[in-house]
Amino acid sequence: MKMLKNNTTLQSLCLLLLAMICVQSSASLAKSLFSVFPVLTVSALRLFLGFSLLAIFFRIWTVNFRAIRWKTIISYGTALAGMNAIFYLSLQRLPLGIAVSFEFIGPLSVALFHAKTRFDFVWVILAILGIILMFPFNQVDASLDLFGVALAVLAGACWAFYILSGQKSSGISGQHTVCLGMFVGSCILMPIALGLGMPSQVLDLPYALYFILLALLASALPFSFEMVALKHLSPLSFGTLMSLEPVMAALSGILFLSEHLLWTQWLALAMIILASLGCTYTTHQAKQRLEKKLAEKKHP
Repeated sequence: MKMLKNNTTLQSLCLLLLAMICVQSSASLAKSLFSVFPVLTVSALRLFLGFSLLAIFFRIWTVNFRAIRWKTIISYGTALAGMNAIFYLSLQRLPLGIAVSFEFIGPLSVALFHAKTRFDFVWVILAILGIILMFPFNQVDASLDLFGVALAVLAGACWAFYILSGQKSSGISGQHTVCLGMFVGSCILMPIALGLGMPSQVLDLPYALYFILLALLASALPFSFEMVALKHLSPLSFGTLMSLEPVMAALSGILFLSEHLLWTQWLALAMIILASLGCTYTTHQAKQRLEKKLAEKKHP
């Protein structure tokens, strides 16, 4: 327990895992809402209600608005809007496993771009191979919906932008950054959702409660956890560790949807877990070496 308290890298890893669990636990709820409401309605309300919950919890009115770097907030909020809405739209055209496989090009590209040592490349390439093996080839029809593929890749690009923009200084706390970012994202999506027609059923019970629960599990909690983690993890570490997301999705499918995996997908899970553990270990070692060098310079 003491080790967890004093190790910010380990804390960040735990928060990242909690964020993934929250997102995957909300997947079945979102899927049930897709059968009743338009995708953009679900995405817009998810961000807006997530903002509302965080605004109350973190008392957004106490923020020093003069200190806010709005350029960072707007870029972060735009990334959030694109990452959520575009990926949901891709799910209308592609099976979940295939859409996730294409979306992960984004965070893995960030990890590969920031790779410096040979071990960095080993972990990133291992994660990429794992993602490829996770691809459900047995579910692929004669031809893929190319527009759906393009949407999934674009969602991945938004994810990469989200990782990079989340590390920039916003002038305020990480929690308030997430809160205002979600407000910006909902301001982008809400007019579009309203323009396309938002059913009045969103205000009816039990749907209103479902949307609040979705906002909590799919947006408010995971984005807050990720914002804290981003402050203590490099883009390389974050991008590689996020490759655990399909692992969480696969395990969630086994537990809640009775979806069975191919032997190649079990191998993929092992490769992704190894890549994530290896990336975490080498990053921690590099951090310790850097701290040691700085200490030696101070006290030669």
